Amino acid sequence: MRKDPPLGLIHPMQRAAILLAAGLGTRMRSSLPKAMHPIAGRPMLRHLVAACEEVFDRIVVVTGPDMPMLEKAAAPHATVVQHERLGTGHAALQAAPLLRDFDGDVAVLYADNPLITAATLRRLLQARESADIALLAMRPADPARYGRVLPHEDGGIARVVEWKDATEAERAITLCNVGVVCASAGQLFGWLRGLGNDNAAGEYYLPDAVAAARAEGFRAVAVEAEEAECRGINSRIELAAAEAAVQAALRERAMAGGATLVRPESVTLSHDTVIGQDVTIGPDVVIAPGVTIEDGVEIRAFSHLESCTIRRGAVIGPFARLRPGTEIGAGAHVGNFVELKAAMLGEGAKANHLSYIGDASIGARTNIGAGTITCNYDGYAKHRTAVGQGVFIGSNATLVAPVTLGDGAFVAAGSTITADVAPDAMAFGRARQDQKEGRAAAFRAQRRAPPTKTEKP
Repeated sequence: MRKDPPLGLIHPMQRAAILLAAGLGTRMRSSLPKAMHPIAGRPMLRHLVAACEEVFDRIVVVTGPDMPMLEKAAAPHATVVQHERLGTGHAALQAAPLLRDFDGDVAVLYADNPLITAATLRRLLQARESADIALLAMRPADPARYGRVLPHEDGGIARVVEWKDATEAERAITLCNVGVVCASAGQLFGWLRGLGNDNAAGEYYLPDAVAAARAEGFRAVAVEAEEAECRGINSRIELAAAEAAVQAALRERAMAGGATLVRPESVTLSHDTVIGQDVTIGPDVVIAPGVTIEDGVEIRAFSHLESCTIRRGAVIGPFARLRPGTEIGAGAHVGNFVELKAAMLGEGAKANHLSYIGDASIGARTNIGAGTITCNYDGYAKHRTAVGQGVFIGSNATLVAPVTLGDGAFVAAGSTITADVAPDAMAFGRARQDQKEGRAAAFRAQRRAPPTKTEKP
């Protein structure tokens, strides 16, 4: 493999990747571009970009017309539009103007092959060192309608034939085309410009660059990779299969790192989930992107977490929802049907039952009573609630933001708090109770009495 020069030595960039993402994904039956469909909480395109960023110096993404979502997802990398969908070879050629100053190796990949790993891409580049063009291939359990990679007498490969153009003998070959090719920029773009479209689809096929190279006497080789990372995703069914495979890998990684998943197959993780040691995750927990869980945390059944941080030893759930911007302090408790959004629950604090805590900071050791809510929205803007340390808030309290409760304050159950509460003060925000002796018995007797003649029954 090519060795990088010593740090500090100025040199031209040597590796570039072109990612083909212009496909409409008609089999997805979706208005969303195919490459934007998510796996483990991240669009397919971003999975592939992340792998390429570990290997390549430059990345160019080829999109279709009117795909601003793809351009945004590709950032900060360059994008170019394929205005006419004339095939994968034509799509790759659209990136040539953006790489006109580039003379290193170029790999062309597909956004609907999002699970290719950085390690496989490094092997592809390594194979390019001993050949003029390298192709990624696999031996799937069911070759189905994949293009076939035809062998050459020199031990390399001769060409790729699409299934619809293959003979029965060629379809019997088990080595299948993934579609990824790698060659020097000058040679690759030269071969692509010379491609024809004399095939069943009338398109310019990227893999035909192999036959073009062979026709000029150059050597071509194939690099085999596992089917699991080379799977193409063109339908909702294939998307679901890829999601299942990725989830299985994420769960295995979490458990290998010291977490207990009580019923692993029921837990949903995200591509960036961070889980510490001695974490226990109960059944049917969903962890969306942006979640960090420190050591010793327990996440109980049916909880939903998104863009939040849970410090060591905290207990979450069951049936808890942590929304973006939430931080749960060490040893804190979030219980049944409690929702937090953009909130900080301090160390050892508790919100155990039926509460909504939004746009708030809750101090250490504070107790939030059942049914307590922060009224953070006035119809026009969000406002914050600040609760100090060691505060006791009784059940069914309503905290109307903006409001501050000092350390050690006590809020009586059923209170509506609209003004700041001083430290160590006791606040009552409810009407005085009134009592009418004997009124209940009289009321019941009245309701049980038969109607008079003038009354309707």
